[in-house]
Amino acid sequence: MASTSLLAPSAQAQQPSDTVTAIEVRGNQRIEQATIENYLSLRQGDRFDDRRLDDSLKTLFATGLFDDVRIEREGSVLVVTVVENPIINRVAFEGNDRITTEVLTQEVQLQPRTVFTRARVQAAVTRILDIYRSSGRYGATVEPKVIELDQNRVDLVFEIKEGPLTGVGGISFIGNENFSDSALRGVIQTKESAWYRFFTTDDTYDPDRLAYDQELLRRFYTSRGYAQFEVRSAVAELSPDGSDFFITFTVDEGELFNFGDITVTSNVRDVQPEELQSLLVPVAGETYSSEQIEKTVEALTDRLSVLGYAFTRVNPVQQIDTENKTVAVNFVVDEGPRVYVERIDIRGNVRTLDRVIRREFRLAEGDAFNADLLRRSEQRIRALGFFDRVEVGTQQGSAADKVVITVDVVERSTGELSFGAGYSTSDGVLGDIRLRERNLLGRGQDIDAQFTFSGRRQDIGVGFTEPYFMDRDLAVGFDLFSRETDYQDESSFDERNVGGTVRANYPLTENWRHGVRYTLRNDKIFDVPDDSSPYIRDEEGDRTSSIIGQTLAYDTRDDRFLPNAGTLLRLDQDIAGLGGDNQWIKHEVRSDWYYSIIPDVVVNLGVSAGYIVGFGGEEVHLSDRFFIGGASFRGFEFAGIGPRDVDFGDALGGNLYYVGTAEMRFPLGLPEELQIFGRSFAQAGTLTDIDLSGPGLEDSGSLRASAGVGLSWISPLGPLAIDFALPFAKEDYDETEEFRISFGTRF
Repeated sequence: MASTSLLAPSAQAQQPSDTVTAIEVRGNQRIEQATIENYLSLRQGDRFDDRRLDDSLKTLFATGLFDDVRIEREGSVLVVTVVENPIINRVAFEGNDRITTEVLTQEVQLQPRTVFTRARVQAAVTRILDIYRSSGRYGATVEPKVIELDQNRVDLVFEIKEGPLTGVGGISFIGNENFSDSALRGVIQTKESAWYRFFTTDDTYDPDRLAYDQELLRRFYTSRGYAQFEVRSAVAELSPDGSDFFITFTVDEGELFNFGDITVTSNVRDVQPEELQSLLVPVAGETYSSEQIEKTVEALTDRLSVLGYAFTRVNPVQQIDTENKTVAVNFVVDEGPRVYVERIDIRGNVRTLDRVIRREFRLAEGDAFNADLLRRSEQRIRALGFFDRVEVGTQQGSAADKVVITVDVVERSTGELSFGAGYSTSDGVLGDIRLRERNLLGRGQDIDAQFTFSGRRQDIGVGFTEPYFMDRDLAVGFDLFSRETDYQDESSFDERNVGGTVRANYPLTENWRHGVRYTLRNDKIFDVPDDSSPYIRDEEGDRTSSIIGQTLAYDTRDDRFLPNAGTLLRLDQDIAGLGGDNQWIKHEVRSDWYYSIIPDVVVNLGVSAGYIVGFGGEEVHLSDRFFIGGASFRGFEFAGIGPRDVDFGDALGGNLYYVGTAEMRFPLGLPEELQIFGRSFAQAGTLTDIDLSGPGLEDSGSLRASAGVGLSWISPLGPLAIDFALPFAKEDYDETEEFRISFGTRF
């Protein structure tokens, strides 16, 4: 900024010469004289006044339009001399490799054709440094350069030296006696710098993340009985060379507490405390846990919301008895007014039709507001997969007992052309190409085409699904397929399946679904060598199956890919014989139960079974029998157990199978962000029963069993699973497989 103004000396008061007879503006190029005069406190005809002159000076400087302002008196003329701030012609950034120019331009808020001021430039420098520090680069420097142009214009260039990432050299804890430093490092989100953390920024210093880490520590301790836990301080010190931060948490663990009396007080009309007692999670005498208190608050709120009390407040009043080391909790439930849904506003959907979103709602206009149904509605909208962001909220309606539900969405691309690659022990190297649109014309319809190929399998398929047929919660679709599979290693034949399926499924309840289908399929057995089993040679040729089927499923899993809790039950039934060459009835059932015994340790108990039987004098042919092993029964090769022609070594498949699985998933002590965990498992079952008899055919029907360990990695390139299993109950003719690996990705 240039020098301050020089005020003209005032004359004697009450003299005619003290009157401003004219105002003259000098030095202005872009700004009109009338505009400058409008900022002055003095007007022509006013008397000169030091205070008003000073106010005028300050007002002109405050506009930000001028680099310098001088106000002088020449006789009875008020002379205003200004030096205008230049106009920004262009804003440029140099040296920014890690953060794009688009991001920096948006953040600094300096645009061409705006007025240049040093204050604005300094604010821009500060903002750029903040951006780099939030991304972990505390050594970044920014130097603004001003290039003067004609017509009082300037180019503004920010020269940036990004510097290296400022990592976290070490994390230590002071005051922790019951949990080790290593255990606490696993609790917080900030991690120490390591070579394998190239897919995350958690090992760079972020003060906002440090504040979140303190909350994570508090939750960890209070959920394990330390009700008076405190983080006394969290200090981050920069190393002398500026390359790393060293973080120290000072904690006060306090004493271990148990729950005292657990009670509930209801101030809600028509709801007695006894009705809510069964929802209380904490038990008197057990170790105190803030997590159990939060679960109880959620359970009570959900229960009351089902009754129509939308804004009920549940306040857990805690009384700490330091002498007896107990915490008594009284859950006080205060009544809120009964609220009804006035309307549902949907915003942000440019392509997706309103009705596609609205039909996922478990609430409608006029219904009593229900927070539990609102959460379920949000989950269903997210599950569509059409949106990057879904935010469901509430606003006050036109009356005190009315609420407006707002839905804000950000759409994502729902069309995909993907190429996949992977490897499995049974299929070898595999790849696929897939073209899919999951929200056709914004109607929520799903259409896809897929081609999969590997060393032993080629699969071409086309499918279409209308999720709400005739505006009902009825998903209707069809699939066309052509598959060719090489079974030479297992059974000395190749198989081709060509056909199509028409299907429909619908919900019975929130967790139960039922589906029906019709499949017309042609199966061909070919390339059967002369030295193969006669039971296989007899199957050579093709047969047509006309199949009607149904599926009944119950699913409460919290995650379909990596569940921690919940149950899956599924029953499939099919009958072939309404036309075609085959006549059989097939039943398959699957049951899985998941339970987290402690955080990150999950037990899975599963059972699967199937039975197929021919009728009308027909036997069950090779293409319709069950084959077990590989992924379905670890420790044995695919088709490694069951009926077999031992003279030729060919697996023949079976009509009956059952497999039971017990598996435990557990962490390995590695950084959580790597998503590597271990598994131990045991399986038992068998495959038996075949409509054949003759020389060389072995079918003991005996129980097979295996046990082993595995390693799973949810890698950035796809899931990787490695299993090592030893079969300890088997037949001599079974084909075993101790080591199995599978890896797949899609990009």
